Amino acid sequence: MVDITHKNNTLREASAQAIVNVGNIETIHAIHQNKVPKGHVFEMSKAAGLLAVKKTPEILPDCHPIPIEFTSIEYEVKGLDIYIKCTIKTIYKTGVEVEAMHGASVVALNLYDMLKPLDKDIRISEIKLLSKSGGKSDIRFNSADIQAAVIVCSDSISKGIGEDKAGKAVCEILNNKGVEIYNYQIIPDDLEGIRSLATEFINQKISLIIFCGGTGVSPRDNTTDALKTLLTKPLPGVEEAMRSYGQNRSGLAMFSRSVAGIAENSLLLGVPGSTKGSVESINAVFPTILHLFEVLKGSKHS
Repeated sequence: MVDITHKNNTLREASAQAIVNVGNIETIHAIHQNKVPKGHVFEMSKAAGLLAVKKTPEILPDCHPIPIEFTSIEYEVKGLDIYIKCTIKTIYKTGVEVEAMHGASVVALNLYDMLKPLDKDIRISEIKLLSKSGGKSDIRFNSADIQAAVIVCSDSISKGIGEDKAGKAVCEILNNKGVEIYNYQIIPDDLEGIRSLATEFINQKISLIIFCGGTGVSPRDNTTDALKTLLTKPLPGVEEAMRSYGQNRSGLAMFSRSVAGIAENSLLLGVPGSTKGSVESINAVFPTILHLFEVLKGSKHS
């Protein structure tokens, strides 16, 4: 199966449709009058659809087992056509469109099975996705004109001991999101040096300023303390999103002092110095964090 461990849980919803065409109006009358020998057609078919939704990953090998938190089966009869609509909701990392289509198709098959003794001209004419929401395709934030500065805070790497991977990984993610890298550099984990450089970028009106490293609890972890003195509007929700994302993947994330906030019209982020920690922090808030820049420009309300 596809790796979805990097994704966040969001509300996912999908609706699918199937159409069953019967051969004559007598079949429709038999359904409404509950005269079909095999039983109540709509209720039994609904039960079959509910079972199908739950068993989708058992039938389709690449589907992830997911918590199904809502399913509805609706019918609409139009002449000789029976329209089936299956709607599913969940809060999870991946969508439910396949489950919705599977549910609608099995409802249609069960209708066919129950009605075929009465009608030899039944056919299933269409199975399709009607709508889906809650996934990556719903997030369309404009990254144009956003410049970023990525600063690695490390005493050792700034002295040429070791190689930076975290900062480069962050730059790569930002590039993939359409964010321009205005500046990338490595500096010592020095309180005044961090504060001075951050102030310089704020004065230059750089939209996004990310410091990698110095967010732990060692004596030389100064990034959080330096950045907090510059924030005019702390963003504890962003900090919690980064920490929670990391905590779900490593218990060590509880020691992180990642910081986020606004200084004038710049967004400051302080993320862990490890490659894994920095990447997870960026993945936790992107691309949704881009909405903030639209708010700061006054084009949208938060």
